Amino acid sequence: MKILHVYKDYFPVLGGIENHIRILAETQAASGHDVAVLVCDPGRRTRIEIQAGVKIIKASRIATAASMPLSLSQPLALMRQRPDIVHIQSPYPLGEMTNWLLRTGKATVISYQSDIVRQRHWLRVYGPVLRRVLNSADRILASSPQYIETSPWLRPVQDKCVVVPLGIDLTRFTPHYHIHTGPLELLFVGRLRYYKGIDTLLHALKSVPHTHLTIVGDGPMRDPWQTLCNSLGLQSQVTFAGDVSDPDLPATYQKADVFVLPANARAEAFGLVLLEAMASGLPCITTELGTGTSWIVQDGTTGLVVPPRDPPKLAEAICQLRDDPLHRMAMGERARARAEAEFTQIKMIERVEAVYNSVLDA
Repeated sequence: MKILHVYKDYFPVLGGIENHIRILAETQAASGHDVAVLVCDPGRRTRIEIQAGVKIIKASRIATAASMPLSLSQPLALMRQRPDIVHIQSPYPLGEMTNWLLRTGKATVISYQSDIVRQRHWLRVYGPVLRRVLNSADRILASSPQYIETSPWLRPVQDKCVVVPLGIDLTRFTPHYHIHTGPLELLFVGRLRYYKGIDTLLHALKSVPHTHLTIVGDGPMRDPWQTLCNSLGLQSQVTFAGDVSDPDLPATYQKADVFVLPANARAEAFGLVLLEAMASGLPCITTELGTGTSWIVQDGTTGLVVPPRDPPKLAEAICQLRDDPLHRMAMGERARARAEAEFTQIKMIERVEAVYNSVLDA
């Protein structure tokens, strides 16, 4: 099978979607498929590389606007391809629109990672095109059933949608079930962006003694949230750890008792860190956004789900797990079992290939 992945960036650019494409492409190539990736180069020249059996075409870009590369070379490169499957990661208007106009592959599969949330003004222009792009796709992959039900863009084409959850390499994460007498160790991991809801978590901690929070990650909201932390008098209760390397991340999860993802916007479409925490045997506290967060975490079974932007409810959930260590450990065991059953890389790759085969057969 000849497969072409289309997106804006690829490894060594770091990001959840970039890493997801790399896992798919390299595994598919190792399985004997002819795999290429078409992305944009950070600079103004086109380069072609081979990595792990994958042909990577990095088309030159003119500039970047609203987080999207502007490139004339990428559409021209797409014109020259004749794949069986074109697999596009969305949102990526340049790739989506170019493929819709050229239709160079036998079939188009779109991984719909998220609605366009922050650049909504673009939808006044791009919205009608996006509807045509989605209608023309052979299959649309969504990471959770909730996202299909709550997205105004996916609901009209739900007959084309297939749920294919993201998956991780579970062998990297080993549960370390334990009960200790010190403060409850809370953990957050992720880029410090506006929609992660750390401000809600800090306000919640103000009323939850005997807890300690470690915040792993960096980003544009680090300084404002550190200032908020200091103004709330939480310096001794909160540690901003900054970035932690991938090899050290599993040990970071092992030191925690509870993982918290208090996101407050649909930009948190799935929550890959929840899978890492569950694989590490941690119960998770997250928020109901109508996205994958409250599907991954089963309320009352593998963790707790609370409303977004609600410090009292979040504080109540933290207290519940702090005060019942046996229940907390049982939740963590069930979280690991759910990760093994639903969220492995192997299952994800098998499900994607099954979609490819079904659209080609059709």
